[in-house]
Amino acid sequence: MTGGPAPAGVGVLGATGYAGAELVRLLSGHPGARLAAAGSRSNAGRTMSRVFPSMPAAGLVLDDDPDRPEAWLDRGVQVVFTALPHGAFAPRARAWLDAGLRVIDLSADFRLRGAGEFLERHGVDHPDPGLLQRAVYGLTEWCGPEIDAAPLVANPGCYATAVLLGLLPAIHAGWGSSEPIIVNAISGVSGAGRSPSLSTHFAECDGSVAPYRVGEEHPHLAEILQAMGRVGESAPGPVIFNPHLAPMSRGILASMAFRLGRPVDSGRARELYAARYAGSPFVRVLDEGALPETRHVRGSNRCDLAVRTAAGGSVLMVFAAIDNLIKGAAGQAVQNFNRMMGWPEETALPLAGWSCA
Repeated sequence: MTGGPAPAGVGVLGATGYAGAELVRLLSGHPGARLAAAGSRSNAGRTMSRVFPSMPAAGLVLDDDPDRPEAWLDRGVQVVFTALPHGAFAPRARAWLDAGLRVIDLSADFRLRGAGEFLERHGVDHPDPGLLQRAVYGLTEWCGPEIDAAPLVANPGCYATAVLLGLLPAIHAGWGSSEPIIVNAISGVSGAGRSPSLSTHFAECDGSVAPYRVGEEHPHLAEILQAMGRVGESAPGPVIFNPHLAPMSRGILASMAFRLGRPVDSGRARELYAARYAGSPFVRVLDEGALPETRHVRGSNRCDLAVRTAAGGSVLMVFAAIDNLIKGAAGQAVQNFNRMMGWPEETALPLAGWSCA
């Protein structure tokens, strides 16, 4: 693609995690990005292609994760993507921002607006609560204008992305009620990160689907409620969120159901969603009767949605499928980068998935 702004120097912290590696892959083919630096404490001094033989950034040598931004500024880095574990970047974020760098953070460090809510959900005090109010929540389809000039973008969680894209049109239209919203979601094991653990070991999870952190326990619930509160004129009912781990490497399927304030037929519901996402290149509202599958969005930055009603039009059901590492992480981060730098949102991002079978 030609005709866009001049390429910006970019760096990726945490470049050898699953989301970080996807970032490097996507940015390597971006006409508006010059991949100037990448950091990984566990692989410092090695090339990306040594860690990931399929990686196009073959000659990129990984730095030790820098504590200060000066070395990357000297290389011309203007935008930093942070794909570090939760809590790792927040204590030093201010130094990077004060140096004039723009930051897109893929962790949970800046998604919540209040320090009290952060403490309640994560069990620790936020190290720099003043930055929580400065961060823009990076759900691109709903927060695009705010992202354009933001110095700090908090990329949404993978579950939150699928759930919010599925729920927000109805909440924004005032279709909710005081009844609970029930969300059941299934994720592949890559959502737990690349560090090995017993619960995501292949021998432990193969052939089994298991719920975890159900009800009101999962930390993504806080950002879901926060985003819903911003778009709705009145507070919706409580959200009961039940995540499940499935023996697949990637993908999220979220199934949502809630009672409507007044009956609506399936055709009207689909019209609402199709109209709301008509200008969103990565949200596809499926034809009547079709339902989303994770295999159809695998490897893409797309969210597939299906909408229908039940119980005489009194219950809305919404189904959403995304690739948790692309639309739920690295792809959405690049989509936000495109907004920040003045490129079309779809630049360098895959619309089609990998699987046709």
